[in-house]
Amino acid sequence: MTSEPRWRNVAAATGLLAPDGAVGQTIFAEMTVLANCSGAINLGQGFPDVDGPDYVKEAAKEAIDAGRNQYAPGDGVPELRTAVARHQHRHYGLDVDPDTEVLVTTGATEALTAAILALTGPGDEVITLEPFYDSHAAAIAMAGATHVPVPLTADLRLDAAALRAAASDRTAMILVNTPHNPTGTVLTRVELEQIAAVARERDVVVLTDEVYEHLVFDDAVHVPLATLPGMAERTLTVSSSGKTFSLTGWKVGWLHGPAELVTAVRTLKQFMTYTSGSAFQPAIARALDDDETPRALAASLAARRDLLCEGLERAGFSVVVPRGTYFVVADGAAYVDRLGLADGHELCLRLPELAGVVGVPVSAFCTPGSTAAAASRSRVRFTFVKRAEVLHEAVARLAGLRTATG
Repeated sequence: MTSEPRWRNVAAATGLLAPDGAVGQTIFAEMTVLANCSGAINLGQGFPDVDGPDYVKEAAKEAIDAGRNQYAPGDGVPELRTAVARHQHRHYGLDVDPDTEVLVTTGATEALTAAILALTGPGDEVITLEPFYDSHAAAIAMAGATHVPVPLTADLRLDAAALRAAASDRTAMILVNTPHNPTGTVLTRVELEQIAAVARERDVVVLTDEVYEHLVFDDAVHVPLATLPGMAERTLTVSSSGKTFSLTGWKVGWLHGPAELVTAVRTLKQFMTYTSGSAFQPAIARALDDDETPRALAASLAARRDLLCEGLERAGFSVVVPRGTYFVVADGAAYVDRLGLADGHELCLRLPELAGVVGVPVSAFCTPGSTAAAASRSRVRFTFVKRAEVLHEAVARLAGLRTATG
């Protein structure tokens, strides 16, 4: 008997495999189709509805006109690798060699996937926080490793005791996402030190997804794990330009870390895309020297976050105010119970009809049947990375939800 094809393992790991074996679409695709068909405002998928800075777009046009349209070097154009190293030193005091310790990738997703494929395999365990971004689970399944999710607490913080209990002799990697998608949690230095202690004790690699590094609010501070004692030599740090500069479609990401780990990832990555975005890379290199644009975006997002959170609370949702990212988690338990629905997924299917707004269920970011999935039963993730006028309209529509549900 042949073994189960790996793609089906990936589908199962991301909740796309039905009990009858049918393969469904991702929750983002499902809810986007629903929004398009119903005319609802799509607050489900987290992409900006305004482009990034004009000067960055002009830089890409200049690169195209200058003939930078063929293969870029497999590890990325030198000016972007140098810009990444410069950025890490300026913001975090990290000294990174752009020639041996930086790898440019096709978005953060490729960096994460290539790292997991390169450094883990069958028999290994990879710890993540739960809820988790779906591509994390997919990449672990691609590698044939075992996913060990550690649920966040009820107030969406790190459960340090659960993390320590999850670590074992089979743990090969801890994957940390902060600022955290889908919850908007920004892990504190104390929480990160607790993760670092487990990584050092178990002598494991840490892979960090830091794509929202500049999108933090209030007094929250993003602390890269690589800056903590004893962590630079065991941490691969991943980020990208998509979220920071509102250019998600360009798919320019990168990772950095110890040369031997970067070499391992590069070896896998060169047989994935090899290279991409030749004209976009020099444009992003220019953007990475700009600290004002990310600051302005974070300030704008904080105001839009407040607008959406206040509207959700007035509409009857219980909200955990996020300290970072594009997203807010709102508990719709009152509506799930009032309407006799099974969970947040069913609520999301009804929201276009009831309120003209689309969100995504937080349970889609959890292992089916897990403790975290149960805790997230009625929770919905909404994005606030939309123009203020769109959010005002969404809030106005949500205001009618109480009336629409009796």
